[in-house]
Amino acid sequence: MKTACELCFHHCLLDEGQTGICRARANRGGAIQSLSYGRITALALDPIEKKPLRRFYPGSRILSVGSFGCNLRCPFCQNAGIAAVGAETLTRDCSPEQLVQEALRLRERGNIGVAYTYNEPLVEYEYVRDCAALVRRAGMVNVLVTNGTIEEAPWRQLLPLLDAVNIDLKGFTETWYRHLGGDLETVKRSILLAAQTCHLEVTNLVVPGENDSEEEMRALSTWLASVSPNIPLHVSRFFPRHRMQDRPPTPVSTVYRLADLARERLRHVYTGNC
Repeated sequence: MKTACELCFHHCLLDEGQTGICRARANRGGAIQSLSYGRITALALDPIEKKPLRRFYPGSRILSVGSFGCNLRCPFCQNAGIAAVGAETLTRDCSPEQLVQEALRLRERGNIGVAYTYNEPLVEYEYVRDCAALVRRAGMVNVLVTNGTIEEAPWRQLLPLLDAVNIDLKGFTETWYRHLGGDLETVKRSILLAAQTCHLEVTNLVVPGENDSEEEMRALSTWLASVSPNIPLHVSRFFPRHRMQDRPPTPVSTVYRLADLARERLRHVYTGNC
């Protein structure tokens, strides 16, 4: 019997035992189950600026955790070793209770909470939700770094547990998003809802020949400013990675030029990877 996963717009219709596009959710016994619950691939105490967040507890550190899987197929993925693989990848067990205990232990080293990051954390939605509830109860903060590709209902349910979000807005054309296996309107909706609920910052990775035109940056920054001109935008430089190693890094001059264009509409624009 086929069962539909309702977490993201793909709505994967899965036979018994079949795994979805994200590689982290599967049909088990007629129900969609998370294959990554409590299984982590990365755990590190990072500067908050690395998420990147520039206007949320600057100078602090945060315990960052990742698992495996992603519901997009970006050919330039910087973390393909965990994002583009499934349950066969090397993991270790870490329950929500264990994660919170580690976060509390690291308070003496400046830790302010937990960041769900590295792969696409929303594909392990239940784990993020359960951890975030315990982190909030412990008096610490929750940060999510995401591609924003999630359906409205689960996103609305999770947002009250989040203190800060960075959403990748990978471009501003449906053509580019379709190439990545995504949906622009879904991400825009996620940005709109997050802006109403918690601290929000947005990242745009500039890929040469793909989303690096002045026209696209004008459209992106104009729309983002219509949500709020106070949303920080990170304009980030591409480096050859994963399946896109056939082109050079984005020229620094391009990043600076596009950032200047964004500053015509947005108050807080930062450049990254330069």
